[in-house]
Amino acid sequence: MEFENIILTKEAPIATIQLNRPDVLNALNRKLLTELAACVEELDSDESVNCIVLTGNEKAFAAGADIKEMAEADTIDMLSRDSFSVWDRIRGTRKPIIAAVSGFALGGGCELAMMCDIIVASETAKFGQPEINIGVMPGAGGTQRLTRAVGKYKAMEIVLTGEMIGADDAMRAGLVNRVVPVELYLEEAKKLAGVIASKPPVAVKLAKESVLKSHELSLKDGLEFERKNFYMLFSSEDQKEGMKAFVEKRKPKWKGK
Repeated sequence: MEFENIILTKEAPIATIQLNRPDVLNALNRKLLTELAACVEELDSDESVNCIVLTGNEKAFAAGADIKEMAEADTIDMLSRDSFSVWDRIRGTRKPIIAAVSGFALGGGCELAMMCDIIVASETAKFGQPEINIGVMPGAGGTQRLTRAVGKYKAMEIVLTGEMIGADDAMRAGLVNRVVPVELYLEEAKKLAGVIASKPPVAVKLAKESVLKSHELSLKDGLEFERKNFYMLFSSEDQKEGMKAFVEKRKPKWKGK
């Protein structure tokens, strides 16, 4: 597929998607999000790709939604557009996505980063949900994912004040995994993606699914879900190969089956 607002680079078994609207700090308009959803769906079915890196540029991961698209909209307009269905398509990606964040990750940009499975941030990264400053509130998961990541009190402060937090504060709060110098943030994300991409693909998908379910289910139901996925992997060729390789003290050769 050809894209106008994103750049796709494949270095199997890793794919990198770069948001590419630098003149507006990668503001998330409908066209960009539609392309992003189509791209991750394509990569999700691409057997040569095991892990995805999502990034922007050094100045901005994404500075928020494109406000011009919604400034004059009313409730019916927003319902008719059903913009969040695109976000659901991105969320449905089975393969791990690592956000490589530098500069601004605000509003929808912060929500997009939080939709990823791991966040690697540069020292210049700034996270925030400033929607309150323009008369609205987060609508693409900001109140939900942020609260699950940093807890009620910190999330409440970020959402109600609209203020940004830096990369170090975000890591201390549990929002990001790693903070590295700005010249290394994308390299670090790709390195981590390489580690994950070297693992058995089916097990990675089911492990991701199980971790995500921990936010949706009770402990009892979550444990049952985890157990079923664990048992399911004993039907895979990779489980047989992985355990055989362990016993034989050699590196496994994964088939993704």
